[in-house]
Amino acid sequence: MIPNRFAPTIRELKPVVERFAERGFHLYLVGGIVRDLLLGPTTSDVSDVDLTTDAEPNEILTTLAGMVHSINRAGERFGTIACSLGSTRLEITTHRAEAYATTSRKPEVRFSTSLADDLARRDFTINAIAIELTATEPLLIDPYNGVADLVARRLATPLSADISFGEDPLRMLRAARFIARFDLTPAEGMIVAIEKLAPRLDILSRERIRDELSRLLILPDPTKGLQLLVDTPLAINFLPALASLRLEQDPVHHHKDVLAHTIAVVQKCSPRLRLRLAALLHDIAKPKTRAIGPDGVTFHFHDVVGARMATSILTELRYPKDFIGDVSKLVALHLRFHGYDAGWTDSAVRRYVRDAG
Repeated sequence: MIPNRFAPTIRELKPVVERFAERGFHLYLVGGIVRDLLLGPTTSDVSDVDLTTDAEPNEILTTLAGMVHSINRAGERFGTIACSLGSTRLEITTHRAEAYATTSRKPEVRFSTSLADDLARRDFTINAIAIELTATEPLLIDPYNGVADLVARRLATPLSADISFGEDPLRMLRAARFIARFDLTPAEGMIVAIEKLAPRLDILSRERIRDELSRLLILPDPTKGLQLLVDTPLAINFLPALASLRLEQDPVHHHKDVLAHTIAVVQKCSPRLRLRLAALLHDIAKPKTRAIGPDGVTFHFHDVVGARMATSILTELRYPKDFIGDVSKLVALHLRFHGYDAGWTDSAVRRYVRDAG
């Protein structure tokens, strides 16, 4: 049974659906919009719609002629035609059955007439649910039990996790994001696969890793995703200094270690990327600056050293230069807030605003 909240989207797509059906092609609603509308009426951006079909790219173009605008053929060799239907952006992709080389996450694209092949190549079961629009009545197709996984709040892969993550290691980072975004629990065997295949992150560009980290950090609560990164070898690939914070005790903030404190600070910050990255890196230099003296453990100048480390880390991840400067400055200034409760003067607030830019 398809929930009634799908009705507006299905109505809007009706002209396209009828055109494909007239030409003997099947058309399916797939991807995030299906997942999100199954979860509830307010979680999906219905202005972006993904569809898949047994029509090949040239046939998609012929079928759409005269009824859509802003056609974009940039993804045509991968089977994707993008266009606009009113205010809705469509991406219509030919069913694909892909093969991956062990040295690259870029697949050799092979078109297929099988919806099952197409859904099998998707990252997670919750994204491998389709609705056939060209059937007599819209029909939900769920060969990998994605609906059951949504209900159980479980993250699983259509094929084995070893195959899925081995083919495209970016999916391991996407797993962290989906676990945090939807409050999911990894399916049995997923963590074992991540621990085994984490070194395959080496075939990814730093930009790909940067983008996934950014998407995770701006979620309302990225805690579970960050925890997955540091509980497995994933963070060691691109943020080894973060994982090492677990070894450092945190006697001040009542957490068992600096890593737990860091993740708590990230969660409490406004979900703006500069702030969240500054929160993630604000204590990054504590292991390097740790010293034991007459008064116990100290981390003198960890703010200054941390700012330099933040610059190095973010440069390695290919963030823009001005952005790196902003984050590093926030790391350098983070100790200034100690004592705020004791009462800052107006001029002290103005100095901080000036110094922070």
